Amino acid sequence: MIDAIWYFFSFVVTLGILVAFHEFGHFWVARRCGVKVLTFSVGFGRAIWKREGKEGTVYQLGIIPLGGYVRMLDERIDDVSEEERDVSFNAQSVYKRFAIVAAGPIANFVLAVAVLWLMFGIGVPTVKPVIGDVKADSVAAEAQLERGSEILSVDNVEAYDWQQVQLGLMSAIGDDETVLTLRTPDGDEVKRTLNLSGWQFDPETESTFGSLGIEVYQPAVYTELSQVESGSPAEAGGLKEGDTITRIGDESVESWTEIRKIIAESAGQDVLFTVQRNQVEQQISVQIGERESQNGVIGYLGVVPVTEPLPDDYVFTHQYGFFSGLAKGAEKTWELMVVSVKMIGKLLTGDVSVKNLAGPLSIAEGAGVSASNGFVYFLSFLALLSVNLGIINLLPLPVLDGGHLMFYSIEWVRGKPVSERVQDVCYRIGGVLVFALMALAISNDIARFAF
Repeated sequence: MIDAIWYFFSFVVTLGILVAFHEFGHFWVARRCGVKVLTFSVGFGRAIWKREGKEGTVYQLGIIPLGGYVRMLDERIDDVSEEERDVSFNAQSVYKRFAIVAAGPIANFVLAVAVLWLMFGIGVPTVKPVIGDVKADSVAAEAQLERGSEILSVDNVEAYDWQQVQLGLMSAIGDDETVLTLRTPDGDEVKRTLNLSGWQFDPETESTFGSLGIEVYQPAVYTELSQVESGSPAEAGGLKEGDTITRIGDESVESWTEIRKIIAESAGQDVLFTVQRNQVEQQISVQIGERESQNGVIGYLGVVPVTEPLPDDYVFTHQYGFFSGLAKGAEKTWELMVVSVKMIGKLLTGDVSVKNLAGPLSIAEGAGVSASNGFVYFLSFLALLSVNLGIINLLPLPVLDGGHLMFYSIEWVRGKPVSERVQDVCYRIGGVLVFALMALAISNDIARFAF
């Protein structure tokens, strides 16, 4: 219940920011073009707060936080006096109307740049995309990727972390192949081509790189003990630093994963450990301690195993200065725009399943999770959504900004506007298409969360 409330709150904040900036783009340019703005609303439905500005614009918050609007004086809707005709929207030149409508999506792209600029200024804690184990008989294995190699780029997308790798691979969905540039454990820079012709990817159950057989690097953990905590059950039982666990009870163990599982399941029990100590095998009985966890009471031993050292600078903070951060924010925004356009194209061609469409529940979950992970991760999620909102609004569907821009482009070429009858028919068709897409996204959400 607490998670649901947090997700809803995060969703409202996220959508409120995106809508406010989008509508402010329309509002700001409309005012600069001399158009009278009647209402600036974030949210739909009954106003839960409103205030009238000196210029006559009503600013308000609607009770339904699923969008917003800027209502301008328009002769097609309002009774406009002769004195105010020059400040009505429909009386403006096609160039001004085009600018006013285009300003909404552009504001979303500007917001993305600003958010990413702030994010890179604060610094993003991250890890290098170093390859761990490679699954046998996978696309990665076929391309001869090796453990310990660092991914430098995916095609032309720089890969400084796993999120960038994900972004690059998503761009390649539906393609026959993609090229990874890698730095091998020996320091050599090589290129490897992944054959994607038979690639099957389910975003609900796996990551893009995981579906290709690439696992995130995790240091190897051995069964030798590097540390025994003072006052722990292990110390009380006689285990010592340097001991190598070979058996627990009658069961032979070869990995730390096996040892951890047995310990977790043996809370409060006396367990017999067989260890190698100074090349001599010994048996030591230890009463496993107890510790509370999210899954109830689990066993606790109090030891730290020997682990493989991390690659140099494996964990780092991705951070830029004032001007370089702005440039990086603009570059990252452009990358997100390109990926968004490619994904929409692949949805239309069927290379990407419509099951990947996310609705408000998925967005709410993403907002809540990213906000819980930290402010910089929320900023990253906000930038991604802002770019997507801008791109979607530019689609040439009549009920969206892109549809209006399409009509204005035709008007500019023809020298006269598209007839109201044709526009009305197009609006109806566009409305049905947008409603169908929304219904599909919501049904995907229901399927994800119900099952």
